Amino acid sequence: MPSTQSERDLRSYGRRRGRRLSTRQAALLERDLPRLAISLSQPSQVELDRVFAPPVAEVWLEIGFGGAEHLIWQARANPHVGLIGCEPFADGVVKALSAIEAANLSNVRIHADDARPLLRWLSPASIARTFILFPDPWPKKRHHKRRLVSQASLAELARIMRPGGELRIATDVADYAQAILLAVEQQQSFRPSLAGPGDWGARGSDWPPTRYEQKALLEGRRCSFFRFQRI
Repeated sequence: MPSTQSERDLRSYGRRRGRRLSTRQAALLERDLPRLAISLSQPSQVELDRVFAPPVAEVWLEIGFGGAEHLIWQARANPHVGLIGCEPFADGVVKALSAIEAANLSNVRIHADDARPLLRWLSPASIARTFILFPDPWPKKRHHKRRLVSQASLAELARIMRPGGELRIATDVADYAQAILLAVEQQQSFRPSLAGPGDWGARGSDWPPTRYEQKALLEGRRCSFFRFQRI
């Protein structure tokens, strides 16, 4: 039987590897990922204090950054902020590493694995903002238990986020949007920072689009953009 919490976690994402990596991409993984990776073997408070150089004013977290467009945009637009990006899909990690190198960014760190061990490792109230953009919807009802956004994950996010911190979630699946709102209401650690459904279709100028959003719109799916505040 599984002996650790990590082994007991239900998988909330799909495949980890797509097409074969090029020589350059493989070299990026080998050379840059160890330098930019978050080490869960170190005490979290010590690690966050020294992981970003130069020091940053606060730390933001993106869970499942996909092609890294949003992660890199936020890092470039907010040089005073440290960004931790989580992504188990190797192709996405390579895209992030390539963009970090091209833009010479010093304020991004990568966790190339399931986000939940990282969440358990992070210290209480250490994260000022969290992004979960278009998580795997697991559309079949029997797989809904694998969805990332749930009362359990919201409770863990509530532990690591500062009071007043912002949680942003986007989805293009209507029943997932409803499930997210219900989970937030039942978990009770976050409150909506938007007026209501009329505002859920707008990202705002500090929330850039991703390729997944553009694909969803081209295929006729309506996107919901939620902002919640840590109570």
